[in-house]
Parts: sequence; C-alpha cells; structure tokens
Amino acid sequence: MAERLADRALRVRTTGIREWHRGVVHYNRYEATPYIALDKLFETYSLDKTDELVDFGCGRGRVIFYIHNRFGIPVTGIEANDKTYEEALRNKNAYLHRAKHIKAPIRILYGPAENYEIKPTENRFYFFNPFSIKIFRKVINNILDSVKEHPRSVDLLIYYPTAIYKQFLRKDTLFEIINKVKTPGMKDKKEKFLIYRLRQQDLPYEAE
Repeated sequence: MAERLADRALRVRTTGIREWHRGVVHYNRYEATPYIALDKLFETYSLDKTDELVDFGCGRGRVIFYIHNRFGIPVTGIEANDKTYEEALRNKNAYLHRAKHIKAPIRILYGPAENYEIKPTENRFYFFNPFSIKIFRKVINNILDSVKEHPRSVDLLIYYPTAIYKQFLRKDTLFEIINKVKTPGMKDKKEKFLIYRLRQQDLPYEAE
C-alpha cells in the first residue's frame, strides 16, 4: 500500500514484477527499488546540482523520477525490455505534468545497457542487479573508458549487490566502497546499498 501511495504522489505506476521471456539469460526481471530503501539511502547520501545520474535497467522509472523530484538533477534511464520501456515513457509523461517546475531533463532510452555511450557529464550510476556479470563488466568498462577520456570522480550506487559484482569491482577496478546503507525492516542481507567511488585523483593516468 505504501508503495502505491508513493507512486501516486509522483503520478507514476512502478509497482509489480516483470519476468523476461524464456531464452533471455543476461537480463534479470524487473522489480522496483523499495521507496523505503531510497528514503534511507538519501538520509546519508546526497546528490548535488552538478551531478547527473544514469539508471541502468531503469524499469518503469521509479528511481529516476524519485531522484529528479528530490534533487532536481538530470537523469537518464536505460531499459532493454520494450514493454517496460513503453510503460516508463507513459510514467514520464504523467510525472512531467506534476514536475513542470523542475528544469533538469529526464531521458528514457531503449536498448542494451552495454551499448549506451556514457556522457562526459554523467558521474552517478545506479544498478539494482539488472543483468549478468558479463553485461555489468561491459557497462563498468564503458564508464571507465569515459573517465579515462574525461577525468572525473564517479560513484556507483548498487542496490541488492551480488557477490560476483562485488568481487569484480574489488579485484578488477579501482572503485572503493565509501558507504553501506541497509534497508529498514528487511531480513534479506542483500537488501542494502553499496556505494562505490572512483576518485579523479586516484586515476592511473593523467588528464590530457
């Protein structure tokens, strides 16, 4: 009930689960991040007006609408399921009637996450266990390539982190955990955020 009330406040519909068709092995089902988890995260973690966020596997768009509404920053959602993408677009149209006063843009794009070209201004990246480690590696490497070309500090916000995601980031990248935020009232230990940061001063190369 609380989830639907929070949806109603944003004029969107993001509840429910959607499974992929049989044969799709690298993308996980759609399930929205609980609003209670987002509220808890942003008690201690903030976004600045200079930040831009990308949600990989944005589903029906809950996270990007929540963040756009709360922080007024540019947000982009990437969704590979055609039906879910159409629902996200409908949510965007409904949400924008409520949020006309917020000037920051919202983009919702259709296609595989690994094909998205990272913009030089994007520095915050959101994941809710959206796909296999194979896709995750490609997306993270795309982020690192962008950082190499346009040096900047970047954060990863990962909800429900898997062991294989954590192992890859720890062993194969320079990202470091800067915070852990547990979701209140959840018994599953994975119901938490891990926030990773790659600082510009820690990059192993010089800006050109």
